[in-house]
Amino acid sequence: MAAIILLMAAAMLASFGRVLFAADTPKVILPSSSAGPGDISGSGGQEQDYQRVEVTTQTVTGVVATLARPASYYRTLTAETFWEGGSSSVQVQVWADGGWSHSRQTLPSGAVRHDLTGEDTLYYWYDGSAQYRQAPADERSSDLAQRIPTYETVLELEPEDIVSAGYETRGELPCIFVEVRPEGSRQLQRFWISVENGLLASAETEEDGQLVYRMTAYSPVQTPCPADGSFALPDGEVLHRLGD
Repeated sequence: MAAIILLMAAAMLASFGRVLFAADTPKVILPSSSAGPGDISGSGGQEQDYQRVEVTTQTVTGVVATLARPASYYRTLTAETFWEGGSSSVQVQVWADGGWSHSRQTLPSGAVRHDLTGEDTLYYWYDGSAQYRQAPADERSSDLAQRIPTYETVLELEPEDIVSAGYETRGELPCIFVEVRPEGSRQLQRFWISVENGLLASAETEEDGQLVYRMTAYSPVQTPCPADGSFALPDGEVLHRLGD
């Protein structure tokens, strides 16, 4: 009987399906310096809180499913776009709290745009104007406003769409790495997801072998969102208060 139980447990770990992480999900950490590639191990007497797993193209969606973004934070990121003979770069500040997000980005023209997202609505305006516009929003609108891809979309992919996966250090941050190419797509996408906070640390997109997009967010993340975080419209109306 004991042998049968061990065999079943091994099979569950090998498949690493989403069901395994549906409730009471163990945390995921990078391997220690003495561990082998792709292996996770706990340390400091906390090993019972962690799941040992090898990250492969078959198991990476299960690993990503264990990650969660902070409910309240502030960070900065850079989004770059490349084309033949040129490129552009945008610096973005992001405040997030309680399902709301406020991004402030300095465009190549020098204009400063604000995007405030929450409760199924996106509000946007520019510095120096008291006028704003609004549009319907969904779970990806905040990421689009920040000019970043929603990495959770990898959970919707078929296994054959995942080209490679594993652990990598990106900008000195320990990350889960996923490279995907959906069937029929000309684009190859790469995601580096921070194991420490569940946020996207970096991303790249290639089209026909040429780099067309890169995002990096290597600066420290502040959690919770600092007190100077604002979720107010330019006319002064406050849509969300920190901690609400």
